[in-house]
Amino acid sequence: NFFQPSFFTLLFILLLFSWVALVHVVRAEFLRARNFDYVRAARALGVSDARIMFRHVLPNAMVATLTFLPFILNGSITTLTSLDFLGFGLPPGSPSLGELLLQGKANIAAPWLGLTGFIVIALMLSLLIFIGEAVRDAFDPRKTFS
Repeated sequence: NFFQPSFFTLLFILLLFSWVALVHVVRAEFLRARNFDYVRAARALGVSDARIMFRHVLPNAMVATLTFLPFILNGSITTLTSLDFLGFGLPPGSPSLGELLLQGKANIAAPWLGLTGFIVIALMLSLLIFIGEAVRDAFDPRKTFS
């Protein structure tokens, strides 16, 4: 067997494919910000491209990145849970939400097993989105607090 199913193997595979969407968001923000007035003004003043990029464009691009990051984490958690439920995830006996849902499916006479797994997944994914929104609001340079 080429890959031994382990947490770090799954984490590597998820990281291998999940960063691509984040790069697209950051690139789109950089392409959008290069036509803003403050970038043109800095360029007219003779500021170097690296300084414009790190001092002006990157802080504004980070807001979009922080907005998109919780959705990437939600997708990764859902993917890992789905793989565990289907039997392609962590080794059998490893504690995971997919394993809990699988045990709930196997023990239909004990509905609290599946219901508990579903509630935990729903709460965790919802709270992750709420935390991401709060972090985005905290780091938004365009937002003013009066």
